[in-house]
Amino acid sequence: MALLLWQTLKEAIHSYTGLSPVVFFTALALAFSIYQVVSGWFASPFDDVRRHQRARSSAAEEAPPIPQPVQVGEITEEELKQYDGSDPQKPLLMAIKHQIYDVTQSRMFYGPGGPYALFAGKDASRALAKMSFEEKDLTWDISGLGPFELEALQDWEYKFKSKYATVGTVKVTVPEAETASMSEPAETDDGNAHVTKQEPTVLDKNLETPAESDVKNE
Repeated sequence: MALLLWQTLKEAIHSYTGLSPVVFFTALALAFSIYQVVSGWFASPFDDVRRHQRARSSAAEEAPPIPQPVQVGEITEEELKQYDGSDPQKPLLMAIKHQIYDVTQSRMFYGPGGPYALFAGKDASRALAKMSFEEKDLTWDISGLGPFELEALQDWEYKFKSKYATVGTVKVTVPEAETASMSEPAETDDGNAHVTKQEPTVLDKNLETPAESDVKNE
């Protein structure tokens, strides 16, 4: 039965194309290969979009879900450093002007290896205002900044407030030595002022010039 079908097929190919079955099938395979190459040149641009969508969907399925922001309350600068992204089980936090924001959803920017990773776990207000990546500027102290730098910091603050959840504040402690140095000059000035006020009084009541004594005796 199969042999009969093959004989019929050969006769049909020869009758309609004038080619032998071997030449016919070789030409058919070659034509199919050419079609595949040419169709690849004119592929639909939507194919790339679909591929990217599939890749993004698979990546989203593999990535762990972002946890809901958790309030940390008022914490110190040392405690804030624990949320720099080094521990994946903890949220990723950073602060601007003592306000702490949960930036976990932007881990690719502020997490380890990100372009702004050095700001994580810190109140880097000064560095953000100056767009500085120097260690000395990673501080909340914004004294001495110019109007343009303060405006830049304000823009950062607006952006963070609109995009991230506020989860706490940074408790800043002033060193005792600095407090003492600020209070001592004021006490010294008060003491000097007191002495200055008393001296004229003593002179007026108890001291008399020789000329004044002679006048009284006469």
